[in-house]
Amino acid sequence: MYEVSKCAPQEALRDLDRAFKNFFEGRAAFPKFKKKGVHDSFRLTGTIKVFPKHVQLPRLGKVRVKEETTKFRGRILSATLSREADRWHVSLQVELEIPDPAPVEGDPIGVDVGLDHFAVLSTGEKIEAPRSLERNLKRLKKLSRQHSRKQKGSSNRKKSALRLARLHRRIKNQRRDFLHKLSTRLAKTKPVIVVEDLAVENMVKNGRLSRAIADAAWGEFRRMLEYKTRWYGSRLAVAPRFFPSSRRCSACGHVLSELRLSIRHWTCPECGACHDRDVNAAVNLLQWFNSA
Repeated sequence: MYEVSKCAPQEALRDLDRAFKNFFEGRAAFPKFKKKGVHDSFRLTGTIKVFPKHVQLPRLGKVRVKEETTKFRGRILSATLSREADRWHVSLQVELEIPDPAPVEGDPIGVDVGLDHFAVLSTGEKIEAPRSLERNLKRLKKLSRQHSRKQKGSSNRKKSALRLARLHRRIKNQRRDFLHKLSTRLAKTKPVIVVEDLAVENMVKNGRLSRAIADAAWGEFRRMLEYKTRWYGSRLAVAPRFFPSSRRCSACGHVLSELRLSIRHWTCPECGACHDRDVNAAVNLLQWFNSA
């Protein structure tokens, strides 16, 4: 106990107290034990200082960091250290007064997310998905098979687990980088971003599409849009979950009774307008916002 900072067990007990309160008040499930080696992280408070290429932490002293910290601002409240594969990351919680952002100028935009294209805008722009899991799936399967054949507790199994963890980290970083860049671009340039309220938890139950839906990370994309629109002075509007964005004709308003997922282009039986399924859905989301 004397070799480590007292903050680590104190903050762990505070987290446990918060988890049980959330459970008993119905906001979360029963707390799960965090097993060592599966999700290693701890939080420190106290005297924390930031230097150009170092971070000074309680009991640990100066620790060299990879990223430049010269742009750091604000009063430091705590530091959370977490491990991913063979790398440690430090996240600093700071208190900083930020002025209200200036409103973003321009035209609102509708965004329809999908699997053929990650996002289709009401302007007709189609943004390809990175498909980070799909592009690394062959290597992931190979490393998983090799890992399963290693003897439990052996040094070779530990090395194999590290190689597998590195690949998982690479896939996650590729996906996160794409989502951050796209969400930042939209939040900085569009005053209103209209998206659909998708039941992602129910959609991943589809056996054929679950892997592709999980790889797309629509829920994480919406979460990023929610806080980035507040940062940059724009606004996120969410259409109702059962709004027929794909089945509704954006020209006359006629709603089809059924539209299979395999149909990517369709013609309205009322007005004869030809629609690209995804572009039509994005335009309908924008029309919903304008009429709301």
